[in-house]
Amino acid sequence: MCALLLFVKLNGPLSSYVDAIKQGQASATYRLNIAADNFSRSLRETIEKEAVKRRIAPIDARMDRIWKAIPGYNGLEIDVEQTYRLMRDAPEHAPIRYVYREVPPTIGLDELGPEPIYKGNPNKPMVALMINVAWGNEYLESMLKTLEKENVKATFFLDGSWLKKNTDAARLIQSFGHELSNHAYSHPDMSKLDRQSAYNQIAKTEALLKSTLGVSNKWFAPPSGDFNKTTIEVAAEQGLKTVLWTLDTVDWQHPQAASIVRKIRTRVEPGSLILMHPTDSSSEALPGMIAAIKQKGLSLGTVSETLSSKRISLVEAAQ
Repeated sequence: MCALLLFVKLNGPLSSYVDAIKQGQASATYRLNIAADNFSRSLRETIEKEAVKRRIAPIDARMDRIWKAIPGYNGLEIDVEQTYRLMRDAPEHAPIRYVYREVPPTIGLDELGPEPIYKGNPNKPMVALMINVAWGNEYLESMLKTLEKENVKATFFLDGSWLKKNTDAARLIQSFGHELSNHAYSHPDMSKLDRQSAYNQIAKTEALLKSTLGVSNKWFAPPSGDFNKTTIEVAAEQGLKTVLWTLDTVDWQHPQAASIVRKIRTRVEPGSLILMHPTDSSSEALPGMIAAIKQKGLSLGTVSETLSSKRISLVEAAQ
Protein backbone atom coordinates (compact mmCIF):
# COMPACT_ATOMS: atom_id res chain seq x y z
CA MET A 1 0.00 0.00 0.00
CA CYS A 2 1.39 3.39 -0.92
CA ALA A 3 0.75 6.58 0.96
CA LEU A 4 0.57 9.86 -0.87
CA LEU A 5 2.03 12.74 1.05
CA LEU A 6 1.16 16.28 0.05
CA PHE A 7 3.55 19.01 1.13
CA VAL A 8 2.28 22.59 1.02
CA LYS A 9 4.61 25.48 1.56
CA LEU A 10 3.04 27.99 3.90
CA ASN A 11 4.00 31.63 3.78
CA GLY A 12 2.69 32.22 7.26
CA PRO A 13 1.28 30.55 10.35
CA LEU A 14 -1.24 27.73 9.76
CA SER A 15 -3.77 29.45 11.99
CA SER A 16 -4.03 32.39 9.61
CA TYR A 17 -5.07 30.08 6.78
CA VAL A 18 -7.70 28.45 8.96
CA ASP A 19 -9.08 31.85 9.91
CA ALA A 20 -9.23 32.87 6.24
CA ILE A 21 -11.16 29.73 5.37
CA LYS A 22 -13.61 30.33 8.20
CA GLN A 23 -14.10 33.93 7.15
CA GLY A 24 -14.79 32.83 3.59
CA GLN A 25 -17.34 30.29 4.76
CA ALA A 26 -19.04 32.86 6.96
CA SER A 27 -19.13 35.32 4.09
CA ALA A 28 -20.71 32.70 1.79
CA THR A 29 -23.27 31.78 4.43
CA TYR A 30 -24.08 35.45 4.94
CA ARG A 31 -24.60 35.95 1.21
CA LEU A 32 -26.87 32.88 1.08
CA ASN A 33 -28.92 34.18 4.01
CA ILE A 34 -29.27 37.58 2.36
CA ALA A 35 -30.39 35.93 -0.88
CA ALA A 36 -32.91 33.76 1.00
CA ASP A 37 -34.29 36.78 2.84
CA ASN A 38 -34.64 38.69 -0.42
CA PHE A 39 -36.43 35.72 -2.04
CA SER A 40 -38.81 35.37 0.91
CA ARG A 41 -39.58 39.09 0.90
CA SER A 42 -40.15 39.13 -2.84
CA LEU A 43 -42.32 36.02 -2.67
CA ARG A 44 -44.55 37.45 0.04
CA GLU A 45 -44.86 40.79 -1.78
CA THR A 46 -45.87 38.99 -4.99
CA ILE A 47 -48.48 36.92 -3.17
CA GLU A 48 -49.90 39.97 -1.38
CA LYS A 49 -50.20 41.92 -4.65
CA GLU A 50 -51.95 39.00 -6.34
CA ALA A 51 -54.26 38.64 -3.35
CA VAL A 52 -55.48 42.20 -3.90
CA LYS A 53 -56.00 41.66 -7.65
CA ARG A 54 -57.70 38.27 -7.41
CA ARG A 55 -60.06 38.88 -4.49
CA ILE A 56 -63.74 38.30 -5.25
CA ALA A 57 -66.00 40.05 -2.75
CA PRO A 58 -68.82 38.07 -1.09
CA ILE A 59 -72.42 38.89 -1.99
CA ASP A 60 -74.93 39.44 0.81
CA ALA A 61 -78.32 37.77 0.90
CA ARG A 62 -81.02 40.25 -0.02
CA MET A 63 -84.72 40.75 -0.52
CA ASP A 64 -85.94 41.03 -4.12
CA ARG A 65 -89.24 42.64 -5.04
CA ILE A 66 -90.24 39.65 -7.18
CA TRP A 67 -88.11 36.71 -6.05
CA LYS A 68 -88.22 37.56 -2.31
CA ALA A 69 -85.29 36.08 -0.33
CA ILE A 70 -82.15 35.63 -2.45
CA PRO A 71 -79.29 33.73 -0.78
CA GLY A 72 -75.84 35.27 -0.47
CA TYR A 73 -72.73 33.91 -2.16
CA ASN A 74 -69.30 33.45 -0.65
CA GLY A 75 -66.41 35.50 -1.95
CA LEU A 76 -62.98 34.10 -2.72
CA GLU A 77 -59.52 35.29 -1.74
CA ILE A 78 -55.94 34.07 -1.68
CA ASP A 79 -54.82 32.78 1.70
CA VAL A 80 -51.54 34.71 1.81
CA GLU A 81 -50.02 32.85 4.74
CA GLN A 82 -50.88 29.36 3.48
CA THR A 83 -49.65 30.21 -0.02
CA TYR A 84 -46.39 31.58 1.39
CA ARG A 85 -45.83 28.47 3.51
CA LEU A 86 -46.52 26.27 0.48
CA MET A 87 -44.05 28.11 -1.77
CA ARG A 88 -41.23 29.34 0.49
CA ASP A 89 -39.20 26.13 0.06
CA ALA A 90 -40.01 25.74 -3.64
CA PRO A 91 -37.37 26.44 -6.31
CA GLU A 92 -36.94 30.17 -6.91
CA HIS A 93 -38.52 30.25 -10.38
CA ALA A 94 -41.29 27.72 -9.70
CA PRO A 95 -44.80 29.06 -10.57
CA ILE A 96 -46.76 30.07 -7.50
CA ARG A 97 -49.57 27.72 -6.50
CA TYR A 98 -52.11 29.97 -4.85
CA VAL A 99 -54.19 28.64 -1.97
CA TYR A 100 -57.70 30.10 -1.82
CA ARG A 101 -60.30 30.40 0.91
CA GLU A 102 -63.95 31.38 0.87
CA VAL A 103 -65.19 34.59 2.45
CA PRO A 104 -68.76 34.35 3.79
CA PRO A 105 -71.17 37.24 3.29
CA THR A 106 -72.08 39.50 6.17
CA ILE A 107 -75.80 38.89 5.60
CA GLY A 108 -77.11 35.34 5.08
CA LEU A 109 -80.59 33.92 4.62
CA ASP A 110 -81.05 33.63 8.37
CA GLU A 111 -80.64 37.38 8.76
CA LEU A 112 -83.53 38.02 6.35
CA GLY A 113 -86.04 36.36 8.67
CA PRO A 114 -88.99 34.15 7.64
CA GLU A 115 -89.36 34.80 3.91
CA PRO A 116 -90.17 32.58 0.91
CA ILE A 117 -87.31 31.50 -1.36
CA TYR A 118 -87.84 31.05 -5.09
CA LYS A 119 -84.29 30.81 -6.42
CA GLY A 120 -80.61 30.69 -5.56
CA ASN A 121 -78.02 33.41 -5.99
CA PRO A 122 -77.69 34.32 -9.70
CA ASN A 123 -73.89 34.36 -9.39
CA LYS A 124 -73.78 30.67 -8.43
CA PRO A 125 -73.88 28.47 -11.56
CA MET A 126 -75.97 25.71 -10.01
CA VAL A 127 -79.60 24.63 -10.28
CA ALA A 128 -81.73 22.15 -8.35
CA LEU A 129 -84.45 19.69 -9.27
CA MET A 130 -87.35 19.80 -6.80
CA ILE A 131 -89.40 16.62 -7.08
CA ASN A 132 -92.64 16.76 -5.10
CA VAL A 133 -94.02 13.31 -4.29
CA ALA A 134 -97.60 12.71 -3.22
CA TRP A 135 -98.50 10.20 -5.95
CA GLY A 136 -97.01 8.65 -9.09
CA ASN A 137 -94.93 5.74 -7.73
CA GLU A 138 -94.85 3.99 -11.10
CA TYR A 139 -92.36 6.52 -12.50
CA LEU A 140 -90.11 6.87 -9.48
CA GLU A 141 -87.76 4.02 -10.32
CA SER A 142 -87.09 5.17 -13.88
CA MET A 143 -86.39 8.70 -12.68
CA LEU A 144 -84.03 7.42 -10.00
CA LYS A 145 -82.14 5.37 -12.59
CA THR A 146 -81.77 8.43 -14.84
CA LEU A 147 -80.52 10.56 -11.97
CA GLU A 148 -78.02 7.88 -10.99
CA LYS A 149 -76.78 7.49 -14.56
CA GLU A 150 -76.26 11.25 -14.86
CA ASN A 151 -74.70 11.49 -11.36
CA VAL A 152 -77.30 14.03 -10.26
CA LYS A 153 -78.70 14.45 -6.75
CA ALA A 154 -82.16 16.00 -6.42
CA THR A 155 -84.37 17.06 -3.52
CA PHE A 156 -87.57 15.05 -3.06
CA PHE A 157 -90.30 16.79 -1.07
CA LEU A 158 -92.45 14.06 0.45
CA ASP A 159 -96.12 14.31 1.35
CA GLY A 160 -96.48 12.85 4.85
CA SER A 161 -99.47 10.64 4.10
CA TRP A 162 -97.61 9.26 1.07
CA LEU A 163 -94.52 8.64 3.18
CA LYS A 164 -96.54 6.75 5.79
CA LYS A 165 -97.95 4.41 3.12
CA ASN A 166 -94.81 4.15 0.98
CA THR A 167 -91.93 3.79 3.40
CA ASP A 168 -90.07 1.36 1.16
CA ALA A 169 -90.29 3.72 -1.82
CA ALA A 170 -89.02 6.57 0.34
CA ARG A 171 -86.11 4.43 1.53
CA LEU A 172 -85.32 3.60 -2.09
CA ILE A 173 -85.10 7.31 -2.90
CA GLN A 174 -82.89 7.81 0.13
CA SER A 175 -80.63 4.89 -0.85
CA PHE A 176 -79.68 6.80 -4.03
CA GLY A 177 -78.34 9.66 -1.91
CA HIS A 178 -81.05 12.22 -2.62
CA GLU A 179 -82.15 14.93 -0.22
CA LEU A 180 -85.55 14.36 1.44
CA SER A 181 -87.67 17.26 2.65
CA ASN A 182 -91.16 18.25 3.85
CA HIS A 183 -94.24 18.68 1.62
CA ALA A 184 -96.90 18.87 4.38
CA TYR A 185 -98.99 15.86 5.41
CA SER A 186 -102.14 15.70 3.29
CA HIS A 187 -101.48 18.13 0.41
CA PRO A 188 -103.75 20.94 1.70
CA ASP A 189 -103.99 24.55 0.59
CA MET A 190 -101.86 25.89 3.43
CA SER A 191 -103.22 29.44 3.18
CA LYS A 192 -106.69 28.19 4.09
CA LEU A 193 -105.61 26.60 7.36
CA ASP A 194 -105.60 28.17 10.80
CA ARG A 195 -102.23 28.50 12.54
CA GLN A 196 -102.45 25.26 14.54
CA SER A 197 -103.59 23.20 11.57
CA ALA A 198 -100.81 24.62 9.41
CA TYR A 199 -98.29 23.86 12.15
CA ASN A 200 -99.56 20.28 12.48
CA GLN A 201 -99.39 19.63 8.72
CA ILE A 202 -95.68 20.39 8.76
CA ALA A 203 -94.96 18.84 12.17
CA LYS A 204 -96.52 15.45 11.33
CA THR A 205 -94.43 15.04 8.20
CA GLU A 206 -91.34 16.31 9.95
CA ALA A 207 -91.78 13.70 12.67
CA LEU A 208 -92.18 10.97 10.04
CA LEU A 209 -89.05 12.06 8.19
CA LYS A 210 -87.06 11.81 11.41
CA SER A 211 -88.55 8.64 12.84
CA THR A 212 -88.82 6.65 9.58
CA LEU A 213 -85.80 7.87 7.63
CA GLY A 214 -83.58 9.56 10.21
CA VAL A 215 -83.70 12.77 8.20
CA SER A 216 -82.67 16.11 9.68
CA ASN A 217 -84.51 18.46 7.36
CA LYS A 218 -84.47 22.23 6.81
CA TRP A 219 -86.86 22.88 3.89
CA PHE A 220 -90.63 23.04 3.48
CA ALA A 221 -92.34 23.16 0.07
CA PRO A 222 -96.02 24.13 0.37
CA PRO A 223 -98.34 21.95 -1.74
CA SER A 224 -99.41 23.62 -4.99
CA GLY A 225 -97.25 26.59 -4.00
CA ASP A 226 -100.10 27.84 -1.81
CA PHE A 227 -99.02 29.70 1.33
CA ASN A 228 -99.42 32.85 3.37
CA LYS A 229 -97.45 34.64 6.07
CA THR A 230 -98.65 32.18 8.71
CA THR A 231 -97.36 29.25 6.65
CA ILE A 232 -93.87 30.73 6.54
CA GLU A 233 -93.93 31.58 10.23
CA VAL A 234 -95.02 28.14 11.46
CA ALA A 235 -92.44 26.50 9.19
CA ALA A 236 -89.77 28.79 10.64
CA GLU A 237 -90.88 27.91 14.17
CA GLN A 238 -89.92 24.31 13.30
CA GLY A 239 -86.56 25.33 11.89
CA LEU A 240 -87.63 25.14 8.25
CA LYS A 241 -87.36 27.65 5.43
CA THR A 242 -90.19 27.83 2.90
CA VAL A 243 -89.00 27.12 -0.62
CA LEU A 244 -90.91 27.38 -3.88
CA TRP A 245 -89.72 27.21 -7.49
CA THR A 246 -88.29 29.29 -10.31
CA LEU A 247 -89.40 27.08 -13.21
CA ASP A 248 -92.41 24.75 -13.29
CA THR A 249 -92.50 21.79 -15.67
CA VAL A 250 -96.30 21.66 -15.23
CA ASP A 251 -95.80 17.92 -15.71
CA TRP A 252 -99.07 17.10 -13.96
CA GLN A 253 -100.78 18.22 -17.17
CA HIS A 254 -98.78 15.53 -19.03
CA PRO A 255 -97.21 17.73 -21.72
CA GLN A 256 -94.89 16.31 -24.36
CA ALA A 257 -91.43 15.64 -22.94
CA ALA A 258 -89.89 17.72 -25.74
CA SER A 259 -91.84 20.79 -24.64
CA ILE A 260 -90.51 20.44 -21.09
CA VAL A 261 -86.94 20.12 -22.34
CA ARG A 262 -87.44 23.15 -24.58
CA LYS A 263 -88.73 25.22 -21.66
CA ILE A 264 -85.76 24.29 -19.50
CA ARG A 265 -83.24 24.93 -22.27
CA THR A 266 -84.74 28.35 -22.95
CA ARG A 267 -85.33 29.58 -19.42
CA VAL A 268 -82.96 27.88 -17.00
CA GLU A 269 -80.34 30.15 -15.41
CA PRO A 270 -77.99 30.11 -12.42
CA GLY A 271 -79.98 29.56 -9.21
CA SER A 272 -83.07 28.06 -10.86
CA LEU A 273 -85.20 25.70 -8.77
CA ILE A 274 -87.08 23.40 -11.15
CA LEU A 275 -90.37 21.88 -9.99
CA MET A 276 -91.21 18.33 -11.06
CA HIS A 277 -93.32 15.35 -10.04
CA PRO A 278 -92.89 11.63 -10.76
CA THR A 279 -95.02 11.69 -13.92
CA ASP A 280 -94.72 10.13 -17.35
CA SER A 281 -93.78 13.50 -18.86
CA SER A 282 -90.98 14.28 -16.42
CA SER A 283 -89.67 10.73 -16.46
CA GLU A 284 -89.30 10.94 -20.25
CA ALA A 285 -88.01 14.52 -20.23
CA LEU A 286 -85.47 14.10 -17.45
CA PRO A 287 -82.44 13.02 -19.57
CA GLY A 288 -82.98 15.93 -21.96
CA MET A 289 -83.49 18.38 -19.10
CA ILE A 290 -80.21 17.37 -17.48
CA ALA A 291 -78.38 17.60 -20.81
CA ALA A 292 -79.81 21.08 -21.48
CA ILE A 293 -78.77 22.30 -18.04
CA LYS A 294 -75.24 20.94 -18.39
CA GLN A 295 -74.90 22.40 -21.88
CA LYS A 296 -75.39 25.84 -20.33
CA GLY A 297 -72.40 25.22 -18.06
CA LEU A 298 -74.56 24.82 -14.97
CA SER A 299 -74.08 22.24 -12.24
CA LEU A 300 -76.97 20.32 -10.67
CA GLY A 301 -77.22 20.04 -6.91
CA THR A 302 -79.75 19.57 -4.16
CA VAL A 303 -81.82 22.45 -2.87
CA SER A 304 -79.47 22.70 0.11
CA GLU A 305 -76.42 22.87 -2.15
CA THR A 306 -77.99 25.36 -4.54
CA LEU A 307 -79.25 27.71 -1.83
CA SER A 308 -76.05 27.49 0.20
CA SER A 309 -73.72 30.49 0.07
CA LYS A 310 -70.79 28.11 -0.52
CA ARG A 311 -69.04 28.28 -3.85
CA ILE A 312 -69.27 25.26 -6.13
CA SER A 313 -65.55 24.48 -5.74
CA LEU A 314 -62.70 25.83 -3.65
CA VAL A 315 -59.65 26.53 -5.74
CA GLU A 316 -56.03 25.66 -5.02
CA ALA A 317 -54.24 25.73 -8.35
CA ALA A 318 -51.37 27.20 -10.29
CA GLN A 319 -52.60 30.21 -12.22
